[in-house]
Amino acid sequence: MDAQLTDILDAVRVVSLPLATRFRGVDHREAALIRGPEGWAEFSPFLEYDDDEAATWLAAAIDFAYAPQPAAVRADIPVNATMPAVAAERVPEVLARYDGCRTVKVKVAERGQTLADDVARVRAVRDAMGPEGRIRVDANGGWNVDEAEHAAHALAEFDLEYLEQPCATVDELAELRARLRRWDLPVAADESVRKAQDPLAVARADAADLIVVKAQPLGGVRRALDIVAATGLPAVVSSALDTSIGLSQGAALAAALPALQFDCGLGTASLLAADVVAEPLAPRGGVIPVGRLTPDEALLDAYAASPERRAWWIDRITRCHAALTARG
Repeated sequence: MDAQLTDILDAVRVVSLPLATRFRGVDHREAALIRGPEGWAEFSPFLEYDDDEAATWLAAAIDFAYAPQPAAVRADIPVNATMPAVAAERVPEVLARYDGCRTVKVKVAERGQTLADDVARVRAVRDAMGPEGRIRVDANGGWNVDEAEHAAHALAEFDLEYLEQPCATVDELAELRARLRRWDLPVAADESVRKAQDPLAVARADAADLIVVKAQPLGGVRRALDIVAATGLPAVVSSALDTSIGLSQGAALAAALPALQFDCGLGTASLLAADVVAEPLAPRGGVIPVGRLTPDEALLDAYAASPERRAWWIDRITRCHAALTARG
């Protein structure tokens, strides 16, 4: 590997950032930031991910910190607002954090909630965005095929842009897509690409109209670009609740795509109550700029993780680096 473990650990900073809105069941986001010859990168797989999966995220961070990136073909990226699974009355409060975004991705199928909760949330978003706003919903694989079809009927009045990962498996996505084709409601695959042993299976099965790609989980900008090209499907670039450093990695991916038909899920800095850069990569006029960012030392200190959590992340990086070395 180009990056020696000692070099990575010498330059790593671990932070714990408060969230403005509880998301994925947490109210703080931990991340390890790595400085290399090309600049800063982020390693922030979710805490429950095992070392094999997390190692791919480390490969992405190493690539971004240690290697020049593909050339950009655009200077800024249009982004969507992200609506967590909040109560409908909180929708205006969340949307107020996103300046100028014309598209909203709404989380649905949250454990412990009902379809009625989802409908109320999406209705509140439509009311706030007006008829010209674009709405997509993300179930994170939380429905079976029948539930997804029923939900699509229940949400039809809101003129959805697409359903993101409505079901968990490629076979389910293919069946649902066949059922929905007469409605002209596209299906997007996310987990079926980024968490799959074979990220191209969803395209071969004709199971999606578009794919959602993330720089970290796919092993970096170059590998994600290769996957998009191999599927032949339109792509939406998204993030995993990253700091602005991680979002800059996503922006580099979106900037390098030959075509960008959809607003990207790279506006999630708006979900953070604090960040590691003086000017967070939050949307302004519905876009974020492309370019490398440098953390603010005072913010790195202010939001440094506890010694115990830092040690946990150092141990994780060490294990994941060993896993990458074993892969060759």
